[in-house]
Amino acid sequence: MSKFSAVPLAQPIEVFELTRSYNEDNFINKVNLGVGAYRDEHCEPWVLPVVRQAEQALANDDSLNKEYLPCLGIDAFSKAATLQLLGNDCQALRENRAFGIQSLSGTGCLRVGAEFLHSQLGCSVFYFSNPTWGNHKLIFKNAGFTDAREYRYWSQSSRRLDFKGLLEDLNNAPENSVIILHAVAHNPTGCDPTEEQWMEIANVMEARKLFCFFDCAYQGFASGDLDKDAWAVRYFVSRGFEMVVAQSFAKNFGLYNERIGNLTVVVKDPAFIPHIKSQFTLVIRGMYSNPPSHGARIIAYILNNPDLYEQWKLAVKTMADRIILMRKELRGALERFQAPGSWDHITTQIGMFSYTGLNEAQSEYMVKKHHIYMLKSGRISMAGLTLKNIEYVASAIVDSLTNAN
Repeated sequence: MSKFSAVPLAQPIEVFELTRSYNEDNFINKVNLGVGAYRDEHCEPWVLPVVRQAEQALANDDSLNKEYLPCLGIDAFSKAATLQLLGNDCQALRENRAFGIQSLSGTGCLRVGAEFLHSQLGCSVFYFSNPTWGNHKLIFKNAGFTDAREYRYWSQSSRRLDFKGLLEDLNNAPENSVIILHAVAHNPTGCDPTEEQWMEIANVMEARKLFCFFDCAYQGFASGDLDKDAWAVRYFVSRGFEMVVAQSFAKNFGLYNERIGNLTVVVKDPAFIPHIKSQFTLVIRGMYSNPPSHGARIIAYILNNPDLYEQWKLAVKTMADRIILMRKELRGALERFQAPGSWDHITTQIGMFSYTGLNEAQSEYMVKKHHIYMLKSGRISMAGLTLKNIEYVASAIVDSLTNAN
């Protein structure tokens, strides 16, 4: 008998299975609202022109080679990425209390950061929002955390943030728990705390001695304003929190398959940093040894070139503005079709994703009858909407609300 005969079949990952089904569907009006990647008004992937320009310049640079990078990655990239997150006026940067580590996109940052917190700080309890990005729990469990807990976040009845429940759950968290916080454009709900609510969250976390682990996947991509989208992280840093932040550049640079991210670490005393870096080096050495160079070189080239940086900011705003427009148009179409209930949450939410409020039966009805591919949770990607398909999607939502239980 084969040693592999006892290996069970794992459940398929919903979002990838949804994409596979969409690709196999021959229906002419099919719509993919499941994929978590930007699409232009023709539903096509968009490589940013400034990225193309940077790639051409790098390809023509004969001084570059294919040697291994250091375990912690390209320093020019990490410094620029950390500055982009924390801002020019950051006191922690001025005092040399913050640094970055190149990693494998946001997922790699989360895994490296979680393994470090577990192995070096003895952390075993982590909290994630209910709901959250589907990979958070798996990443932290695989990094050695043994106690996964949820804090309330989304209210299905009000289609708003359950802020009272959130604070209550954080107040009941044991000291030294690691709290995963979405920095902006919460995935999957698109519902963020206000600045005043972030202040209250910080008060509770400080009082309860909880550790902040921000997941920042959408800086600039949410509102079109890089500084506005970094507000929560910068506020916590200004309050003196020690923290780690997983930065992904998949969305705001369109570098999905380059797997490029930066793990920003903020501490109270710069004297700790050499020890911390040495332990991160060992974590990475035992995981993937060192990161790839291409995505990091692209970002470092753009962020360190003032003209290209301005071009990139315009491209980010272009993507954010299209998403905001799609929210406005979808809400308008639903209201014109007299969809039951209120739909203002479509435009008060922010970022790529929206929690529509459709239940599992209604969401499955959308897929099976209308060939509109969306998650069972009711989450849709606004990037899959266009001016050509919005009315079809809105009419399908009305049909689903009316005829699916």
